[in-house]
Amino acid sequence: MPSQPDAPAPAADLALPRARDIEAAADRIAGRVSRTPLQRSARLSEVTGARVWLKREDLQAVRSYKGRGAANLIAQLDSEQIWAGVVCASAGNHAQGVAHACATLGVGARIYLPATTPRQKRDRVAAIGGDWVEVVVGGRTYDEAAAAALADVERTGATLVPPFDHPHTIAGQGTIAREISEDLAGTSSGPDVVVVPCGGGGLLAGCLTWFSERSPVVRVVGAEPAGAASMIAATHAGEPVALPEIDRFVDGAAVQRVGSWTYEVVAAHTPELVAVPEGRICTEMIRLYQSEGIITEPAGALAAAALDSLDGSLAGLDVVVVVSGGNNDLLRYPEVMERSLIHEGLKHYFLVDFPQEPGMLRQFLNEVLGPDDDIALFEYVKRNNRETGPALVGLELGAREDLAPLLARMEEASMQIEPIQPDSPLFRFIL
Repeated sequence: MPSQPDAPAPAADLALPRARDIEAAADRIAGRVSRTPLQRSARLSEVTGARVWLKREDLQAVRSYKGRGAANLIAQLDSEQIWAGVVCASAGNHAQGVAHACATLGVGARIYLPATTPRQKRDRVAAIGGDWVEVVVGGRTYDEAAAAALADVERTGATLVPPFDHPHTIAGQGTIAREISEDLAGTSSGPDVVVVPCGGGGLLAGCLTWFSERSPVVRVVGAEPAGAASMIAATHAGEPVALPEIDRFVDGAAVQRVGSWTYEVVAAHTPELVAVPEGRICTEMIRLYQSEGIITEPAGALAAAALDSLDGSLAGLDVVVVVSGGNNDLLRYPEVMERSLIHEGLKHYFLVDFPQEPGMLRQFLNEVLGPDDDIALFEYVKRNNRETGPALVGLELGAREDLAPLLARMEEASMQIEPIQPDSPLFRFIL
């Protein structure tokens, strides 16, 4: 997701949240958001040797945890602020969370969506908010929608509801940590490790706040997508910094710059942060669906995908991973499968320059391809309007171990074959 709109200058009475603020938030939003279950994952438990629990925030009414922070912030507005209403800009889960909070609390909202937002997402935000929400298409891009939202705030005096960078938002998201502690208290001494996805840092900051005061032995881990590791960049720089470029695939956690409030909490507690490759996230999305029957968005699988990146053994521990959202577009599954196969070493791309001789394609099929290799893509690259260049060939292998023999056969073939590396600009065309 692009950079979020900055919140107006904080009021003088605002301060970093404490555990007591999270407890108050839990009481404040009770009945307005769901208390989601912890479910044991037999698959992840077997893989790690731990007792792995899934915190199912995908089961919220808006299929993500975002309604927690929005409800906690909006519920604390005074009568004058309620009269002026609230404003937010989002093309994703935050818009739905604000819409749900406004509908349950009876507060008017204008939600700015970029023109690129699919019609079904616009309709869902409108359906969730009902008569309390006005959906405004504000600009061609997210940045233009965010600018329109800020202009609205300045013009009308409405309250901006930030997606993560506000103490009330952080406290609302931190109610997840309190629920985890209470639910595991009945089955064990409590969680040993809690892994949460990190985009702008609201959920991570909330969990750090709760556990640092109420259960400081808990190891809290923040998982970021490798293509948008903005919290890791901030900790290295000593302050929030804007990444020059990000991979937006994990859109629920792909943030160019983390929040100032959220960074301050993270900097104070220095949790473990891990960057998870996007392909690994895709593989976990597929496994969650195939094994647990859970449909997640990319950010929803981020914490579970981080387990094999953690330092040290998890054996025998109670490990909780937050499944943060399930708002996935079915049209994205071909790209999910593609990224997963590439990450698993089962799909590779090559530029093949066939000699202008009869039978060369047949030779490639007979002498280069292995018995379990399939051609997933074959397309000639245009040199100009009259002449074609080499062929772009995508091969799907039966097993990762089949790559070395394939490359050896390519070396012996009487044709020029160039592997395309994942960092090549051609991959943007492929994906």
